[in-house]
Amino acid sequence: MDASQPTTTSETTQQTGPAGGAGTAVAPEHSPTEHSPTGHGPVLAAAGANAVAVIQAIGDDQLDLPTPCTALDVRGLLNHLLFWAPALTGAGTGQPVHRDAAAERDQDLVQGDWRRRLTEHALPDLVRAWSAPGAWTGTANMGGLELPAGVVGSMVLAELVVHGWDLAVAVGVDGDFRCEDDVAQAAHRAVAGLAEQGRALGAFGPEVPVAATAPLLHRVLGLAGRDPGWSSAR
Repeated sequence: MDASQPTTTSETTQQTGPAGGAGTAVAPEHSPTEHSPTGHGPVLAAAGANAVAVIQAIGDDQLDLPTPCTALDVRGLLNHLLFWAPALTGAGTGQPVHRDAAAERDQDLVQGDWRRRLTEHALPDLVRAWSAPGAWTGTANMGGLELPAGVVGSMVLAELVVHGWDLAVAVGVDGDFRCEDDVAQAAHRAVAGLAEQGRALGAFGPEVPVAATAPLLHRVLGLAGRDPGWSSAR
């Protein structure tokens, strides 16, 4: 997922956001709300727990390893999550937090107790915000840009699943990466709803062909521009 210029239903507006991996929001011309998962709370809780498990397994000596998110190494991807989680959480709670994409790379948030801040605060807060009743209905304010709430909720789920996998495969724990069937189904709907315009705007890399018979997580990754067989050795 790479940087992009987001659009509303009627215009393109320079605005920050997380839908890439390098940091800009994408609002499709048609909200993917109809593709949003049902039972948001359990799905988001599972996706968040899966991402947290990966992050807790990352050693400080692995922060410089490459990831499938080609613009970012492990440190950069963790920094990305720490940087954007407050804005996504604020969008879900109705308390907007402004983030400037240009500032992301000027900050190194992976310092001190970064692991605790991410796994005990940033990601759990994000999951709670978007699991609340009504969070996926109406609109959500992403630092000044009003987007369909279903779009932002889909971004949240995509961030947790795709970047969770990015980190898992980067540090070699992808064999233990969990993505339950309902999480994979929900993520597929979310990414499918975001992918076409996101790709046109540069938020997703080119789709990687994946067999229709492949595991659903692999199809999610392909839609998001990831090669499910990625290895740092390549």
